[in-house]
Amino acid sequence: MTQGSLSEGNRITDNLEAFLDRLPPSIVEALQKQENGEELLEIVLDLGRWPEARYPRREVVLSQREVTEDELDYVIARVGQFNADNRAGIQRTLHRISCIRNRNGKIVGLTCRVGRAVLGTNRIIEDFIRSGKSILLMGRPGVGKTTMLRETARVLADDVEKRVVIVDTSNEIAGDGDIPHPAIGHARRMQVPQPESQHRIMIEAVENHMPEVIVIDEIGTEEEAAAARTIAERGVQLIATAHGTTLVNLIMNPTLSDLIGGIQAVTLGDEEARRRGTQKTILERKALPTFEVVVEIQNWERVAIHPEVARTVDMLLRGATPRPLVRYLSPVGKVVEERGDPMSLSRPTVPSLSATLPSAAGGRSTEPEEAKAGRTTYTDIYPYGVGRGYLDETIRSLGLPLRLVDSVTEADVLLTTKQMYRRRPQPIYSAEAAGIPVHVLRRNNPPQIRQALDIIANAGVEEGVMEKAMEETEQAIQRILAGGEDEVALSPQGANVRRIQHQLATQHNISSRSSGQEPDRRVHLYKTGIYSYR
Repeated sequence: MTQGSLSEGNRITDNLEAFLDRLPPSIVEALQKQENGEELLEIVLDLGRWPEARYPRREVVLSQREVTEDELDYVIARVGQFNADNRAGIQRTLHRISCIRNRNGKIVGLTCRVGRAVLGTNRIIEDFIRSGKSILLMGRPGVGKTTMLRETARVLADDVEKRVVIVDTSNEIAGDGDIPHPAIGHARRMQVPQPESQHRIMIEAVENHMPEVIVIDEIGTEEEAAAARTIAERGVQLIATAHGTTLVNLIMNPTLSDLIGGIQAVTLGDEEARRRGTQKTILERKALPTFEVVVEIQNWERVAIHPEVARTVDMLLRGATPRPLVRYLSPVGKVVEERGDPMSLSRPTVPSLSATLPSAAGGRSTEPEEAKAGRTTYTDIYPYGVGRGYLDETIRSLGLPLRLVDSVTEADVLLTTKQMYRRRPQPIYSAEAAGIPVHVLRRNNPPQIRQALDIIANAGVEEGVMEKAMEETEQAIQRILAGGEDEVALSPQGANVRRIQHQLATQHNISSRSSGQEPDRRVHLYKTGIYSYR
């Protein structure tokens, strides 16, 4: 049993000897020549290709001799049975072996991942874990979500002495075999025979075993999201991971948005829309979130925390930019907390997901429905399983600032269907790994597609552009309030920025209107009671 240290206070257990014992001798010999063996992530063995070892910041070719069928059979014979999700393991360890099959079902590739139990990884969020609140962990693949989830189960079971049940799909959390790995402490583990039955096991755990805490890895379907909500409503603390890297990914994903309260389009009456200074159709949160806290894991020692998910989602839907708590470990192992940059740790855009930002009474705005007027920048969409012809036609007819692209690497958003998302093909996996939001259609029909395009079109304003525009607006308002000027023309901006400029003016009892044609359309501010029609 190999142990090492990740940082002060963290202890690593990886059972590396058992892992190496399953690999062909030639591969083991090549591995032993490499430095930093404690950082090994996985071994990739593909038939007819050179074997590779993957580390956090590099990949190493272990041999220039191609992998043979005999070498694949050597590994297959020494691991557990491959389940329906093409994963197997090594008993009493956390290692995972995943296979690639050809069209006839024969195994032609293996990914042998090293599993590690890292004690102490959750101390950066331990106060939230002990609070009894339901917590959702997010982050790119390989960032350590399952490792933190495993350690959280142990702390709650052993240190807090709660009744913890782990719903362990593919035996990811507690390892292969009927006896769970010691890394989960006294937590109990329920195995899941088929991945698609995870939601049923979640409900069974609550009904049959009286847990105080349920731990789940990878909530990824609508049924699992519904089961999680049912569990939370029964007063059970939930600790789980979900597909996606940030809270924004969940808002953009109708399949999983129920985890943070769900999003619905609401049509306001004419009077209410005028009172709010918004479009008639806005986006609002439907219900209380299933998870009260969302933790975005950036790396082993740095996270962003949204401690009040309901408030954060509401702010996003109103066009505001919440600032998460950022925590990281100092070189001496001390937890340091500060306010992070607006929203995302992994993507540089600040979302503005609806056409509404409530404003105070006073002032008046003559701005029409600006959100449909177009922007000077475009959002690139990669459609997967959705007809490009209808998308093109809809984008043109609505005048939306969207473009369709031919590859995931060019995209700002991937648009797909619920059926495709459940299969999780490579483009969807690649998008989530790169932190690209995946928008899932509940139904692949014209109304749902139009609603999705409208949401995506209003989902991004560059932070630098917004900050400069707000600074210019505030300075202009101060000049008018000080009596120095009766009218100020602001710089040309896109529709989303102009809308917020109007609302900022309204809050200060300053009148405003827009003039000009795109891309030179701009906001004019006026001293109350003075209008110009030039």
